[in-house]
Amino acid sequence: MWLDILYVLIGFVLLIKGGDFLVDGAVSIAKRAKISPMVIGLTIVGFGTSSPELLVSIQAALSGSSGIAIGNVVGSNIANIALILGVAAIVKECAAQPLTLKVDMPFMLLVSGLFVAIAMSGTISRIAGIIGFCILVAFIIWEIKNYPAQTQEEDDKEPMAIWKAVIVIILSFAALVFGSDKLVEGASNIARALGVSDRVIGLTIVAVGTSLPELFSSVAAAKKGQTDMAIGNVVGSAIFNILCVVGISASICPIEGTNVGFLTDYIVMVALSGLLWFFLSTKHTLERWEGVTLVCIYAAYIACTVIFS
Repeated sequence: MWLDILYVLIGFVLLIKGGDFLVDGAVSIAKRAKISPMVIGLTIVGFGTSSPELLVSIQAALSGSSGIAIGNVVGSNIANIALILGVAAIVKECAAQPLTLKVDMPFMLLVSGLFVAIAMSGTISRIAGIIGFCILVAFIIWEIKNYPAQTQEEDDKEPMAIWKAVIVIILSFAALVFGSDKLVEGASNIARALGVSDRVIGLTIVAVGTSLPELFSSVAAAKKGQTDMAIGNVVGSAIFNILCVVGISASICPIEGTNVGFLTDYIVMVALSGLLWFFLSTKHTLERWEGVTLVCIYAAYIACTVIFS
């Protein structure tokens, strides 16, 4: 038990420092390459922090555990929108760019809806997985070409060199992945010792645990004033989880039984995507009270999952 508590503490430390350094490296690359922080959030930060979901789902697909592969993605997307962006908005209200509202949010909602429609058919085939991944590549190319270079005020801090920023980002990703792994391992062992079922652990600790890199990097971005990067991180992760994580997993092995037991979770995921879009559309900003609302919704979702599991 004491070793598990130590794992949890080590995990939190690595996640906090990893998220902090990741944002510094990503912002430096954005400035040096004259790329919008939003694009960096959607690509490097968003996709990099989703690597735990990718590893877990690929392993689940190879072992034939469709429930883990799908539950990991859906649970993580719910956590990304409600918990992570909610907490980031509480730390500092997050402003959204017009292009985010016109393109990225509708695209995330569209992708989520299509994913649910295909999943409810019962099987996500190899072809569907490959097509999803190709759509992701096209989306990234479009984002890089169409986003303005800078949308937030420049600060006086000199950005680090590109090579140094790349090294910092790689080390930060390693810290985030290793930290989340240790935290999930320790928390899962503690939960089992307390008599909590594996299903509840998977829906809560594993889903939240694989989303911890997004949480700490988004909060770090918000604290540093890079609020569009925080939004880009969450939106990019949600899109990446569906098109890349599910896409690659299905490409390796078709995912069966995707219409069993997840209907409520699918509805919550799509509904939260729509609610986030609505919140951001009102004043182009995710305000603190809206962040509190999202966190409360997530708390209620977790409570219902545990009670009715």
